[in-house]
Amino acid sequence: MSNKKKWIITGIIALIALIVILLSVFFSPTKSSNKGTITLAYAQQDDQIVSTNVMKQVLEEEGYTVNTTSLDIPVVWEAVAKGEADAMTGPWLPVTHEAQYKEFKDDLDDLGPHIDGKAKLGLVVPSYMDVDSIEDLDNQAKKKITGIEPGAGIVKATDKTIKSYPNLKGWEQVISSTGAMNAQLKRAVQNKDEIVITGWSPYWIFQRYDLKYLDDPKGTMGRAESIHTMTRKGLKKDMPEAYKILDNFKWDVKDMESIMLEIEDGKDPEKATSEWIENNRDKVDKWKEK
Repeated sequence: MSNKKKWIITGIIALIALIVILLSVFFSPTKSSNKGTITLAYAQQDDQIVSTNVMKQVLEEEGYTVNTTSLDIPVVWEAVAKGEADAMTGPWLPVTHEAQYKEFKDDLDDLGPHIDGKAKLGLVVPSYMDVDSIEDLDNQAKKKITGIEPGAGIVKATDKTIKSYPNLKGWEQVISSTGAMNAQLKRAVQNKDEIVITGWSPYWIFQRYDLKYLDDPKGTMGRAESIHTMTRKGLKKDMPEAYKILDNFKWDVKDMESIMLEIEDGKDPEKATSEWIENNRDKVDKWKEK
């Protein structure tokens, strides 16, 4: 066979291979095109960022296109209730988001807790402060409690606490943001200053700093809570497989906190999430069971 014929045959083979590749790219069905698009709504709080990222990546593995939308807490509830978003993984019940639950529960499917009975919120101080109960507070931290975003359930619980404890007369809650609260806590701990914050678990600050919850004899900061997954009405019918994954979603506080710590240490949230998923395949595979 002449060299010219060899080159022609080689060229034809290469052309056929290229055509096959192009056809596979442009015409072969993809998982995402088969499964559809899901929108997850969340607030810019660490627990919601983590759980939303986990669900996003797990659903994407199953072929869904997943969009995420960051909103204020009350708007997250409203968006899912109105069908503007498909699901959320941030509701704390029965106390923290009680108001939103009462308002929107009839327009939502509550799939139950993905963290069951192990979530907590309360007033928190560094362990070096000589105070163990809310009743022990007097004039510490200039009679200020550092709070987070307005509208959060813990903000309302703190306002109720200030009104309920006679020794907190003259105290005030300073509303800021979660990030601002974290920054103030860091400075206070570094300088051994007094500070009282609104705290909750799971949250990475309890791994980073030596902190303690103040006893709450009146129970105004609530009790142990669960973090729920909720979807819009109709998702079960529209996307039964995705609904089942969301329904199966269950894990532990330590799972969430481990991702939180990675993110706080500078790791990209998507990377921290993907590494956790790869290291916990047995757990994730159970969520995918039909």
